[in-house]
Amino acid sequence: MSGEISPTGPTGKHSDLDSSPELRASHADRDRVVDVLRIAAGDGLLTADELDERLEAALSARTVRDLTALTADLPAVSASTGTAVAEVAEVLRIEGIHSGAVKRVGRWVVPRRLELATAWCEVTLDFTQAVITQDTLRIDMNTAGKKLTLITRPGIVVDAGDLGLVHSKIKIRQTPDHGAPITLRVELVGTTTHGRVVVRPARRTFGQWLLRKPRSLPTAD
Repeated sequence: MSGEISPTGPTGKHSDLDSSPELRASHADRDRVVDVLRIAAGDGLLTADELDERLEAALSARTVRDLTALTADLPAVSASTGTAVAEVAEVLRIEGIHSGAVKRVGRWVVPRRLELATAWCEVTLDFTQAVITQDTLRIDMNTAGKKLTLITRPGIVVDAGDLGLVHSKIKIRQTPDHGAPITLRVELVGTTTHGRVVVRPARRTFGQWLLRKPRSLPTAD
């Protein structure tokens, strides 16, 4: 299919890797397969255990054939998604002073590092559908006023141990992992003044609320 990207590069372009499966795999080859596996897990095609097992195999793969076997049962990544993953930003800077709300939601590509330089500007980073291509995101904060909201999903943990709070509050409610491997560790560093930081999991939909497990009632003695 045209417009698709394989773990070893765009289809339709014959490279040495495609014609020589016994060729030794490079770090770039492994990284491409890791990207495909993470996107597949985000789309519900792999369970947490399968993702963990395949990531370990991908990172220790020696040949292109070893890597190809890990994605043989997965659909090709669309060109738009593949391009976004390949062009993940090294640093994303968000600036705003007395401006409207800034949001990153939906299928946005998480950068390797994020700089927040805002004053009285509300910022929301929603990771529930985000494309994650590395295991750590450092957020350098120099913010004042308003609120920073991080919306997480299973496998994402937030560490605010190095964040300085000046007349500010922070509330972290981590997503229950249910055995999910950690796919992203978000590190908050820097300083926030006269503001709030809220970390929370995505809210349940009405259907999920209806299907929630009932609480067990205490038994009578």
